[in-house]
Amino acid sequence: MPIYEYICQECRHRFELLVSASTIPACPSCKTTKLEKQFSAFGVGGTADWNSSSGPGTCGSCGDPRGPGSCSMN
Repeated sequence: MPIYEYICQECRHRFELLVSASTIPACPSCKTTKLEKQFSAFGVGGTADWNSSSGPGTCGSCGDPRGPGSCSMN
C-alpha cells in the first residue's frame, strides 16, 4: 500500500496515511475528508554515512564490489 501525505483543509493538520484502493482518507484530528494531497519525496537505500556529494570519491570509495582499484575510474 502506498503512503501519502495530506493537509486537512478544515483544521490544517498535516499527516501521513497508508492508503489502499478502497480507503477514503480522512483527517485523524477532525475526521473530515476535505484533504489536500501533498507532494512528498522519498529515499531509497540511504544510510547514516551516505555522502550526498556528486560523483565518486577517492579510489576505493565508489562502491565497486571487487574492491579498491577495480573500478573503471582508475
